[in-house]
Amino acid sequence: MSIKFTPDHEWVQIDGNNATVGITHHAQDALGDVVFVDLPEVGKTYAAKDAAAVVESVKAAADVYMPANGTVTEVNEALRADPALANSDPLGAGWFFKMTLSNPAELDGLMDETSYTSFAADAH
Repeated sequence: MSIKFTPDHEWVQIDGNNATVGITHHAQDALGDVVFVDLPEVGKTYAAKDAAAVVESVKAAADVYMPANGTVTEVNEALRADPALANSDPLGAGWFFKMTLSNPAELDGLMDETSYTSFAADAH
């Protein structure tokens, strides 16, 4: 398993043709206290960069984008019940959705943790 990061501040944990997607520490810091999430529909197929979910905080609302073409296989119902998980554990219990990737190679262009850390530091 490996983890990659998008320029839109999502993380993607890759396991073969499957991936888990959530928002990064940087994203949840920028948003503030998350109060609501709108998760994608299980079984729906999205194209890369489609808005698949929405996260709303006390400060703003933001889209969560598909990192690659694929089909949503599961959503995090615990996050729907307790949106604050996106703040308290964004890289763990606060994941948004799982998906089957149409072409895992589409993720090759995403950043590794070192590159993302530098990118996020420059985004301030």
